[in-house]
Amino acid sequence: MEFALFHTPFDLPHRTPEQIFTYAVNQAVAAEEAGFTEYWVGEHFTQTWECIPNPELVIAAAARETDRIKLCPGAHLLPYHDPATLAIRCAWLSHITQGRYILGIGAGAFPGDAALHGLPDLSQNHEMVKESLDIMLKVWEGEPFHYEGRHFRGGFPEPVDGHPYRSWTPYGGTMPLALAGLSPNSPTLTFAGSRGYIPLSVFAGEATVKNHWESYAAAAAEAGITGVSRKELRVAREVFCAETDAEAKRLASEYLGRAWREYLLPVYKLVGLMERLIPDPTIDPMSVDVDYLVDHVWIVGSPDTVVEKLEASIDANGGYGTTLVFAHDFMDNPEPWNQSMRLLAKEVGPRVRVPE
Repeated sequence: MEFALFHTPFDLPHRTPEQIFTYAVNQAVAAEEAGFTEYWVGEHFTQTWECIPNPELVIAAAARETDRIKLCPGAHLLPYHDPATLAIRCAWLSHITQGRYILGIGAGAFPGDAALHGLPDLSQNHEMVKESLDIMLKVWEGEPFHYEGRHFRGGFPEPVDGHPYRSWTPYGGTMPLALAGLSPNSPTLTFAGSRGYIPLSVFAGEATVKNHWESYAAAAAEAGITGVSRKELRVAREVFCAETDAEAKRLASEYLGRAWREYLLPVYKLVGLMERLIPDPTIDPMSVDVDYLVDHVWIVGSPDTVVEKLEASIDANGGYGTTLVFAHDFMDNPEPWNQSMRLLAKEVGPRVRVPE
């Protein structure tokens, strides 16, 4: 199994923009040194805990400090960007990284981000993603066009006096695209399957991961896309590894637990995600605390324990190729987190089977 890092980021709200930026770039370097294959950077505008509004800046800086790891916005929220401008910036980054780039795209899930961009709600966001993406794909072709949609306009100019404008075909000729799903029967992953894009499943219980792959694979089959493999599926979840189970649990409860106690648990309970996250029907999801999550939901422990838990997860959901580890705020003491990444890549990954 491969491991990648998802720097959402869950940084403490009092961190300054400079601290957040510096830590994000340093984490890209640490992830590469550990042996992680990808580094994803979230994009949010109004969240106190998820507070990087421009992942491109992190990716550009990390491109100068790394050589192998793929650098990926996770994700650009298409309703909040001019699609033609974003298409050119992403194509440029694909060249700057020499192909170490995957473009994650999304619709946006936070009403505050929508309000900031003048949208009264999220009802049109999925439609806006499809329209935006149509423009971006045509921009990358480099041929003249003009598009007027319900939400966006875009185009590529005709040559003037026989002199063409510069085109922005992505590095290698194509742009790898990825989309993430959270809800069962995810329309986002259905759309991804119909286009053959990379699927990401945000962990909300093993049954949801299984459903995500089934939705993706069914859409791909209906579209006539063959050869899809579970190896392409990334699953984003909480993982922490230390030399002993006791140490891993202590550190996970302290560091990962901060974001969950103060931010994620209240949000998950408010929007009804706990019912899918908790595997035991005898447990009241609304009563769950961090201690329960450490023992029963997150993948936490020594290398042997993490291997065992990942194997059990694969048995339950059918399997996937890359664990996308949610990053947390270890700014004041990065070594335990960096050590966890090293253990995962070097002592856990080689021992965990992946589907063919």
